Amino acid sequence: MKHIISFLLRTVPRKYLQLFSHWVLKVVSIFYIGNKVECPVCNAHFRKFLPYGRQSRENALCPNCLALERHRLMYLFLKNKTNFFTDKLKVLHVAPEICFIEAFEKLHKDDYITADIESPLAKVKMDIHQVPFDDNTFDVAFCNHVMEHVDSDLKAMSELHRVLKPGGWAIIQVPFFYPLEEKTVEDITITDPKERYRRFGQDDHVRKYGKDYAERLASAGFTVDANDYVKELPGDVVTRYALPKDETIFFCKKA
Repeated sequence: MKHIISFLLRTVPRKYLQLFSHWVLKVVSIFYIGNKVECPVCNAHFRKFLPYGRQSRENALCPNCLALERHRLMYLFLKNKTNFFTDKLKVLHVAPEICFIEAFEKLHKDDYITADIESPLAKVKMDIHQVPFDDNTFDVAFCNHVMEHVDSDLKAMSELHRVLKPGGWAIIQVPFFYPLEEKTVEDITITDPKERYRRFGQDDHVRKYGKDYAERLASAGFTVDANDYVKELPGDVVTRYALPKDETIFFCKKA
């Protein structure tokens, strides 16, 4: 299974995976029935999660809702550390993950706006360098695993800061490749997929983030809490939900 998923991730365009993979995996989930792991996003139980990734990770993908390790951690953080599930909020979700859409839309209804430049899952077609909303529009913004793809991450971060209301907050995650460089490495002029893979860890990335990621977010105006929430959780919870052990949540507030 891990070889099949890895092959599909490398060869099938992302928009087709977003449209059809969840239907296929719901069938596959029948073969993973059990009670060893649990997905907090959809509350499904399995004997284990599916492998996932171009370089496959075991016990990663929920076959019911498609939540990955980082999605499960973010969901728990939202539930236990924020007002996301208790207050009425206007939410902008850039490059929306399919595992979250139904639950977040049910919770915040028409105030939950999904946006992306190409995703078929998004309501609004949007270039993150020019977010088509007024200043101080949203209470919350999510933007995960986008900044490594865009021409100017600093411009994109500034746009998210601009459309948040004073006191609003965002979660803006990126992938990290260890060991981390001191400074972010970037070069948008590199277009060769093999060279991008060598330099940035993936063939559609234009930068590889270093230890200065929080500083880059702060330069856009955010107050940044690099929160190691997973380290607060008991070991049995981390195992039960198959959470990432090294995922820092970048919780960004607008003053």
